[in-house]
Amino acid sequence: MFNKYFKFSIKINKLMISSLLVILISSNYVIAKTTIEFIQWWQPEMPKGTFQAIIDDFEMKNPNIKVKLISGPYSTISQQISVGAATGTLSDVVGLDGAWVNDFAKQGALTPMDPLMRAGNLDPSEIAAIIKIENKSYMFPVATFIYPLFVNLDHMSDAGITGMPKTRSEFLDAAKKLTNKSKNQYGWALPLSMETPWGVQNDGMAWVWAVAGKMMKNGRPDLKNNKDVISMLKFLNDAHKAGVLSPGTLNKKEHDKVEEFANGRSSMIISPIAHINMLRDRNPNLNFTITALPVVDGFKGKSDVAYAAWGIGISEHSNNKKEAWKLVEYLMSAKVNSRLVSYANAFPGNKKAVPDSVKSDRLMAKAFKIFNNGYLDNEFTGLPVAVELMRMFNYEVQLMLEGKQSHEETAAKTHAKWIG
Repeated sequence: MFNKYFKFSIKINKLMISSLLVILISSNYVIAKTTIEFIQWWQPEMPKGTFQAIIDDFEMKNPNIKVKLISGPYSTISQQISVGAATGTLSDVVGLDGAWVNDFAKQGALTPMDPLMRAGNLDPSEIAAIIKIENKSYMFPVATFIYPLFVNLDHMSDAGITGMPKTRSEFLDAAKKLTNKSKNQYGWALPLSMETPWGVQNDGMAWVWAVAGKMMKNGRPDLKNNKDVISMLKFLNDAHKAGVLSPGTLNKKEHDKVEEFANGRSSMIISPIAHINMLRDRNPNLNFTITALPVVDGFKGKSDVAYAAWGIGISEHSNNKKEAWKLVEYLMSAKVNSRLVSYANAFPGNKKAVPDSVKSDRLMAKAFKIFNNGYLDNEFTGLPVAVELMRMFNYEVQLMLEGKQSHEETAAKTHAKWIG
């Protein structure tokens, strides 16, 4: 009797357990979710909710993966990523600037993505660019941004300026007319903080690349006696002496110049096209446009265009590399990449992707024309210790603006530091 009851109980319990499992599975409680962190500065630079919507769609298609976004301004996130790379605590998926890749790869902070790519579904021939160190793939540019000149049209109209500056002399003349210290309005915001030294790249060297100049030759520094670099330094110094730079240049960071432009305290800035969205969000009434960076008087060649990318990579210390790769693969796929770069006002990282924004947004149409009329250039991308090279250069530029050395000495001292 006891044995019969026992067998019957086992059958009942098995049935109950089976039923419970069906209920749990259908309710998604049994699906074990892996949480991966994704640190980036992209979310704040896209229209509100758009990046989260892309992540939500990824999670819907991959119900076993949960993505935790860590977001913030570029300057803040870059510092967090540097600390994470140095301490082995980097998030699973990492937003990357090309200037960081060499250092992080050599630190062992990033994993080569080639084995993951071979095992996955992403066709490498579709990727617009792959950043490699020692023939190993560490970064894909998800979105590419050119750095044009942003101009406040209302300020231009008030100053009686009818056309966009096409040369440096026209730019400086416009900056003088646009500067009205009684209104706390200045012609140009130039960020040269030592803490975040990439202003010397984005707001300094961009002028050199605009005239197809170079700071490197045969893989070596070439700043001493470089007429294009020295000309750019003289131009920065002339702008400083003319009083057209908004106060605090030596301590200003990139997000400071964007805020100044958004609030009408500066009339012109050099900035990535991703900031079109940010500026519209900060000040919906801001009347602004973009234009190609002015060149030296008499320049007739084809300009290079400074650019940066939202790069993506995977942490070497991640315990969830396969799940991290799924997110990378998803963001780099043609359909999703088209959607992302359309939201971000960028150009795609997948060759088959086509951003809708080029057709629907007048400023993006202008950006696309600038993009097509020049060559992309950023000589810091992939350089060893690129950020430190910027900091050395930035230090010498600060000394120049403080009147402690000439532009020729600035170029020569930077060159000497770089070759070490």
